[in-house]
Amino acid sequence: MATTLCIDWGNTLVKAGIFVNDRLGEVKAFTDEEAMDVLADMIDYHRPTHCILCSVVFNPKGVEDMLCDKIPAYMKLDGQTPLPIMNAYSTDTLGNDRIPLAVAANILYPGMNNLVISVGTCITYNFIQKTGIFRGGAISPGVRMRLKAMHAFTDMLPEVALEGELILLGYDTTTGMRSGAAYGVAAEIDGMITDFSKQYPDFNAVLTGGDAPFFANKVKSKIFADPELLLKGLNLILKHNVPELR
Repeated sequence: MATTLCIDWGNTLVKAGIFVNDRLGEVKAFTDEEAMDVLADMIDYHRPTHCILCSVVFNPKGVEDMLCDKIPAYMKLDGQTPLPIMNAYSTDTLGNDRIPLAVAANILYPGMNNLVISVGTCITYNFIQKTGIFRGGAISPGVRMRLKAMHAFTDMLPEVALEGELILLGYDTTTGMRSGAAYGVAAEIDGMITDFSKQYPDFNAVLTGGDAPFFANKVKSKIFADPELLLKGLNLILKHNVPELR
């Protein structure tokens, strides 16, 4: 029985998932400060034999040493990691979190031109052709970043949380800002899907990321929602690099 630990270390939260024979079981989300304790508990309980880490931040000291000590086979995703797809992105500044999304979409939705929309701190639009070539996409501010920016770059607008009353027609400054940020993101996503679908036949769109559940019923376009797509992509990359897991 193959048990693997996949870790997605993001800007806001860390998410870790346990796969047993390719089936995703326990998933936990936690902060940087909680990471050492939570990961150690998951490892002690599940005893994974393999681990892959994807990070877009500088990890706290000791995390990788702990993973190497506790798990027989450990790897960290970077620009040199062998992949089951071709990366045609033209620079070396591609965020490590975008490649697992493309890998997962290409394998889980074969024969389709896939656009993976990840809504988190930022929103990334990741396009992978059905031939297995990752082409890139677009990046824009996430909904919480938009709310914070309105407060930070003005003298009078308040700091507004995403959580709270959300209506299309805001009746005060707070509901107006929340409406503009949330429905603005939804309209942006719909617009991107429309534009990509016009250019590429056999088109498919997937919504993922920490804020995917919030936007799943606010996007008008046909779209599949899978908040754990990145973890699934990491597991697929791990299998690609470890023959005995295939």
